[in-house]
Amino acid sequence: MRNFEKNVNRLKAPFLKRFSLLYFVLFCGLACVFFSYAQSTNPPQVQPQPEPQGKIIKLIHADYTEINELEVPGAKILIGNVQVQHDSMYIYCNKAYLFEKDNYIKLFGDVNLVQNDTLQLTSKYAEYNGMQSVAYASGNVVMTSPDSSLKSEKVYYDRNTGIAYYDNNATITNKQNTLKSKEGKYYSRELKYEFRTQVVITNPETVIKSNHLDYFEDSGHAYLFGPSTIDNKGNHIYTENGFYDTRLNEGKMIENSFILYDNKRIEADEMYYDEKISYAKGINNVKVTDTINHMVATSHFAEVFRAKDSIFMTKKPLITYTTEKDTSFFHAKNIQIVGPDKQRVIKGYPNAKVLRTPDMSGKSDSLHYDQKIGLMQLIGKPVLFQKESQLTGDVIHLINDVQTEKLDSLKVLNNAFVIQRDTLGTGYNQAKGINMYGKFTDDKITQIDLVQNAEMIYYLYDDGELQGIDKGICSKIVLELEDNKITTATRMINAEGTTYPPEQFPENARKLKGFNWRGDERIYKVEELFSDDELKHDDTAKKEVLKNEKVSEQPMKVQDKTLNYKRTSKSPNVIKKRGS
Repeated sequence: MRNFEKNVNRLKAPFLKRFSLLYFVLFCGLACVFFSYAQSTNPPQVQPQPEPQGKIIKLIHADYTEINELEVPGAKILIGNVQVQHDSMYIYCNKAYLFEKDNYIKLFGDVNLVQNDTLQLTSKYAEYNGMQSVAYASGNVVMTSPDSSLKSEKVYYDRNTGIAYYDNNATITNKQNTLKSKEGKYYSRELKYEFRTQVVITNPETVIKSNHLDYFEDSGHAYLFGPSTIDNKGNHIYTENGFYDTRLNEGKMIENSFILYDNKRIEADEMYYDEKISYAKGINNVKVTDTINHMVATSHFAEVFRAKDSIFMTKKPLITYTTEKDTSFFHAKNIQIVGPDKQRVIKGYPNAKVLRTPDMSGKSDSLHYDQKIGLMQLIGKPVLFQKESQLTGDVIHLINDVQTEKLDSLKVLNNAFVIQRDTLGTGYNQAKGINMYGKFTDDKITQIDLVQNAEMIYYLYDDGELQGIDKGICSKIVLELEDNKITTATRMINAEGTTYPPEQFPENARKLKGFNWRGDERIYKVEELFSDDELKHDDTAKKEVLKNEKVSEQPMKVQDKTLNYKRTSKSPNVIKKRGS
């Protein structure tokens, strides 16, 4: 900007100089009369005129030429089909004042400046300083390059640097893109626009808004800095430092960025977006918020496939699902969320874990949750805890009421085993069978049925004193619970059993075959869902944030694909000299 102001002042200098010259000429006329006698006795000596700096503005053609020192001191007046040349630039207009001594020209009507058949500028009025190779144009200014055209009321152009500047609003058309801003620069050698203040890019698919945007016209690449938005096919993107390819509809964002679509918000420290395949990627501190399903998913890496309504997450993924009465947390090394609203399917593997407030947790090799039918499956060495009760089997099913979103029932299939720590002593109440079926009331388990080859060990108390230990077998056992504690145990169908005095029941007989208390695997809080290796992803993300802090304070570095962009087909040359 400072160079432009300097060159604009250079444009104005010869103009101010000519006003002073008029008074100087009148003064010299009077002096010549007074000293005419002295001059007649001393023949005049012709003094050589200094050559103007730089290449001279050459007159090629004008229908009519005149000199009028009273009207335009020091100028040659050119009228009709005016054509001049300066270096490789050709200039056309209806009328011009050529100041040969200053190597300077003023142009009026149908002004057309053409440089090397690559850049053309038309306007109602213009000035050109041949010494400095600087032009100023005003009135319906249109600057055209092979890839774009710029329209404004005032434009300054410096041929030395190849930079054009405007500060009074402009509209740029570049293939399918229309760009508008209050002020900006055009770098003709780099084929780059530098927009500042109230920038808007519009094409049939995308609208980009920013106050600081650099645009490369050949590649269609846009670099945004400061609060900026991109709206594309139902996606709303916000970033404060990013890149966007307006032709391929793909981008990269690195500062305070997020994407909104279908009531979902995706945010991350670093984001990638590709509309062609409906794809987005987030790296470090990823957060996906789904307001319809009351779900928040976090991780340090995520991929979103909008067309498939799918999200894949890894590096410490966590899904938080909230209802009116409780909150559920799902975690696994990898998590995939698939399906439309209210029909989500969540898959987690391996090392899947679940925590449901206030007092339920579980883990397994993998988990599968179907929101439509309210079914969550824990598969592969599953264990489920509710307060002091532990349930295990080959597969555990938890079924929600999809209307109330409360727990309704559970199934434990094959090798079902329930263990409850004896809170008054050191033993364990136990029951096992082929399968287990449970019933919940207000999210608390109130009944458990074990069927087929059922066995049981149950500690009997009276007023807090252990009276006996009951051991038996049958085809079905029914356990009733209050506040998640077994209150009664009933053997049904072919029941056999014995109640032993505690002192007559040896310790090595107090555990059923297959007993495996896994209390150390119980999860009490969210932090316990993650392994030490997964927690290291937090440390890595923090280091990346510190590393990129200074980087994000500056506009994003121009990428190699912008610098090395090659046209697949050469744009036609729309610039031609007048009369060709």
